[in-house]
Formats: sequence, structure tokens, C-alpha cells
Amino acid sequence: MSTRASFRFDRPGWYEQVHEEVVDPDRRIVDPHHHLWTMPGADYLLDDLWADTGSGHRVEQTVFVECHASCRDNGPEHLRPVGETDFVATIAEASATGPGATIAGIVAHADLRLGSPADGRLDEVLDAHVTAGNGRFRGIRHAISHPHHPEVLAIPGGAPAGLAHDEAFRAGVRRLGERGLTYDSWHYHYQLPEFVDLCRAAPGTTIVLDHFGTPLGVGPYADRRDEIFQQWKADIAELARCPNVVAKLGGLAMPDNGFGWHAAERPPTSDEVVAAHRDHFLHAIDCFGPDRCMFESNFPVDRLSLSYRVLYNAFKKMVADFGDAQQDAMFAGTAERVYRL
Repeated sequence: MSTRASFRFDRPGWYEQVHEEVVDPDRRIVDPHHHLWTMPGADYLLDDLWADTGSGHRVEQTVFVECHASCRDNGPEHLRPVGETDFVATIAEASATGPGATIAGIVAHADLRLGSPADGRLDEVLDAHVTAGNGRFRGIRHAISHPHHPEVLAIPGGAPAGLAHDEAFRAGVRRLGERGLTYDSWHYHYQLPEFVDLCRAAPGTTIVLDHFGTPLGVGPYADRRDEIFQQWKADIAELARCPNVVAKLGGLAMPDNGFGWHAAERPPTSDEVVAAHRDHFLHAIDCFGPDRCMFESNFPVDRLSLSYRVLYNAFKKMVADFGDAQQDAMFAGTAERVYRL
């Protein structure tokens, strides 16, 4: 993301304006979505991850998700994303012997358009990720996020229009399932119908919805929040009819969601997060069920808006009325099953 360096990821005095006790501190957590990268003025590496995951909640394991960090800058184009897996696997090895959460899984990147039966390059890439991942490679994210108004977005996606309908791409998604790998997607709220079609076209692949489908709230979307929410509810209900899909619950604190917390004088409290996000979370849980939902941090991107402690306090408050087994599924069990941790 070319915009990373312009963001303020490390503002200790800003976060310290909101101090909260940890809610349900013994609740076991597997965080299935975070990033790592090196960027001048905006590094996010193992010590940074441990500072967040170790800030009070019981985070035992995590899953890294691709963000085009440390890709190779030479060699065959289709194999360049394997450099990111090399980079993360080394950090994951260090995490396994340290005092903090263990990076137990890696979701890497590959161009799934290489999945045509006549093109063997996708399997070549997947084999390379298996080797580089040293037992941690679990799946691929090739985002279908195509922005209609990239000029108003802080982190615009770069996918071409109609990628989800590309037959070679669909073959690639199906190939992941044949190999026992997952497919993660990041896209925007208006792309949910095409995402549903994609999920139906690959019924043998476990597909993960990232960030609720990113309901936008900036630029031309800023004054349409209720309209977008109502359509999003219908689309999420339809998506949940696909039994091969699971949902990540999180990622709503990105600047492009439109809540403005990243630019506020102080970050939100967990109660403020609950008030703003509860309806999205509870609707998704109602549609998918706890066994197909998993809470995600999306750090450090959501760190632009709030601290890890406050974020997970909000998650815990939103589902405090659920049974212990249901909470265990959403905070750990679903992620462990889906990513085979």
C-alpha cells in the first residue's frame, strides 16, 4: 500500500487518552488477520505485533495475511509474491520461541488467473509458498477490490473490474480447494453480489470474507450510510447461504469506513465502537452463526483508529450475551479450524 508511510501508526500519547481494564482477560484468542511490513517511518514487525497482542488480552496465535510486503524484485513475475512468505516465515520462526503470540499461519498472495487448467504456473507458485512457509502456509488472498472512486479512498484496492467473473480466476479459486487451501477476499460492499457468484462457482473451496465486505463511508458514500447498510444486510444474508463461506468480523475501523476516528482528537472507547459497529457484527453472526465467524484485528491498519485492547474489549462486549462455546468459536475455534492451526 503506497499510502502506508503517510499514516500515523505509532501515537502512544494519543492511545493513552483512553484507558480501559481488559474485559474477560482469560478468554483465549486466535487473531486470524494481521499484517507485517517494513516501510520508512511505518514498520510493523514482531515486536510491534507483540506489543499489541500482549496489551492485556490472551492472544495465543495469529495468522498473517498478505499485504504485498517484501515481494521479490526480480525473477519470474508470478513467483515474486513468494518473497513475502520468506519474509514472514522467518519472523514466524522467531515468534515460536519468544514470549508473545505465535504466528501460526500465513495467507499469501498468488495471481489466481494462472489457475487455468492449461497453465501450470499457479501450482508452481503454491508449491513455492508451501516450501517457503515451512509448515505455516494456509491459503491465498487475491483481492477483487475494485474502487469506483479511488480518489476518495485512503487505501484503494487495485483489482480490475470484473475479476470475480474471470473464468481463469475462478479456476484458480477452485484449485485452492482441490489442494486443501483457503481463499480470502477483500472487496467493497457493492461487490458482494459478484462475490456471492464467485463463492457459488467454487463450492469446494473454503472462502473467507474479509472486513464485512468493507462498507464504505467516505466521499460519495458518506451520506448514504443507512442505504448502504440495508443493502449490505440483504447481501450478507444471501452470502451466508453459501456453506463454503466463513466471515471475518472486523476491519470496520479503517479510514475508508468513514467513522473518522483516525483523525479525531482522541481514539474511541470500546463502548463507542460497540455503538457504531454492533449492528454489523450481530447481523453477520445471526446470518453465519458463531461457528462460521471469527473476530479479526486487521492490525496495524485498524490501529490507525484505536488500540488493540479497546478493539478486543469492544468485540467481547458485543457478544457478552452469547454462550461460552459460541464465544470460543468466534474468538479462537473457527480460526483454528479454517486455517488448520
